[in-house]
Amino acid sequence: MGDLKGVVFPPCAALCAVAFLYKLRDLRQHRGDPALLALITAFLLKGVSFTLSIPAVSASVDAHTGVPNLAALGIHLLGGVSSSAALLVAITYWVHPAEQAWPRARAWLCGFGACAMAMFALWLAAQPHGDVRSAHYILQNVADPVVGGYTLLYAIAFGAGMIQIALLCRRYARAAGRQWLRWGMATTQLGALSCIIYCANRAWAVVAVHLGLNPLQWEALTPIANGIGILCLASGLTMPSWGPRLSELRRAIGNFVAYQRLHPLWRDLYRAIPDIALSPPASTRLDRFTPRDINYRLYRLVIEIQDGLLVLRPHMDPEIAAAAARSASGAGLAGDRLDAAVRAAQVRAALRARRDNLPATDGAPPTTPVARPALAAEEDGDYLGEVSRLVGVARAYAALARRKRSTT
Repeated sequence: MGDLKGVVFPPCAALCAVAFLYKLRDLRQHRGDPALLALITAFLLKGVSFTLSIPAVSASVDAHTGVPNLAALGIHLLGGVSSSAALLVAITYWVHPAEQAWPRARAWLCGFGACAMAMFALWLAAQPHGDVRSAHYILQNVADPVVGGYTLLYAIAFGAGMIQIALLCRRYARAAGRQWLRWGMATTQLGALSCIIYCANRAWAVVAVHLGLNPLQWEALTPIANGIGILCLASGLTMPSWGPRLSELRRAIGNFVAYQRLHPLWRDLYRAIPDIALSPPASTRLDRFTPRDINYRLYRLVIEIQDGLLVLRPHMDPEIAAAAARSASGAGLAGDRLDAAVRAAQVRAALRARRDNLPATDGAPPTTPVARPALAAEEDGDYLGEVSRLVGVARAYAALARRKRSTT
């Protein structure tokens, strides 16, 4: 069992350290924020607790201080009681106005403080019977009524805090407007529920030992429940901060991919109609693959492609659209893919007609229902939808080019 704790608890301590340092940066802008201070304190206490929970560390602390089971007391007071109080204070300030939050937070602090003092008194009372260090302090001594009372008080205090956190997160997640905040509260609730399982396991040990059962047989639940709990708590409580940045990164990656897919279509339009470009294109090919200002560059590319398509409209023959529609339908295409294939065939034919100086049609938009007229991104207010439609056209256009090269 010590081997499993030695594997699980070091990453847990590292995760708390990362969360602590991540939120510590926010103190420069929010020094007086009680919720932030409480959250930072909770991560610090949890990190120290998980560090002490590493078997080699706890044994070293007891050996160097000469006080058997001192590390166990630190684990329970810091990681269970004190950190729960700090987390409750943080969430209380999140879900209530400041004038209502402080009285509630003060009540929690007083209640958990009383529990901590009672646990310390019970630990001291049990020490004459615990002059020898126990690798599993609670489970090896829980038959002692004093240690049993200590265990129940610890499990009740820790569990009550996690239950309240789960309830607050559930209630607040319903009212939260921001997506990442809702997800963060839901993830925090999951972490609290995992910790509640650990607390129930500790309380059950008091009963199990009097039933002649050995609580050590299911001690694997301790590192598993605590590992899942701190992973969800740390990620959930910090998610409102890093979540939007992750969304922005995902958006930038998606825009970069869309830009690369649209570029060949834009390139052919630019060669035929140079006036569509707001500024001359980059002189080197590698500039196309730089992520710099990708959101703006994609926006400009969409507008310039649409401008080019508008210029080509007089050359877009309805007969070409009808023939392309029959061919694409015969190939099994439907819906957006059919529309994209028809539009790509029209663009390719219109570029060829412009290059060869062929006379324009009557200028009317294509009459076939699958050949939807190109719209500027601002015209229908659906920029993302327009990007998606143009990417489909660009794919179909590239497929036509490949098919043309393979037949020549």
